Amino acid sequence: MDVAQNAPETVILAEDEASLYLQASVMRVFAPVGQTPVIRASANRDNTHFYGALNLATGAETVLRSDLMTAEVSALFLQQVLSAYPEVPILLLWDRATWHQGPAIRSVLEANPRLELLCFPPGSPELNPQEHVWKAARTAVSHNHTFAKLPELAQEFEAHLTKTRFPCSLLEHHGYDLIATRFK
Repeated sequence: MDVAQNAPETVILAEDEASLYLQASVMRVFAPVGQTPVIRASANRDNTHFYGALNLATGAETVLRSDLMTAEVSALFLQQVLSAYPEVPILLLWDRATWHQGPAIRSVLEANPRLELLCFPPGSPELNPQEHVWKAARTAVSHNHTFAKLPELAQEFEAHLTKTRFPCSLLEHHGYDLIATRFK
């Protein structure tokens, strides 16, 4: 909350990555009696990855699809975040993944002092609000899906992420809404 008091214009984001597989994950659904839903199962493990950053105040999502999760792709995503929020300070909360470190990340940070990174404690995904976004998107799009091709599934997944607002109470829970309104 020090950030909110010292720089109330700061955008606070929670970042994480997720993998999306063509192979459908199955979950319980309701169906008329005698009409068991049929889920297509892919024999291969085709997948793609998504970088996502949740704006904790607005629920808006910034997304990048990638075939790889590397420091270079992470740096590219940081550039995308900077472009999405020009001219304002950004506090990005993320985990300690190996692809969140290295020269490519340091280079972006040195060139953009308005971007500050803060790591979640090790082994604590439950603290990251972005995890709830992945769960909601998987429930809405990729569980029990009938897509035959990965690009179609990935496009639908990305569209859901960018069109949906994902409410988050983390900031409110810590009094951010009271601090933020005081400075408006």
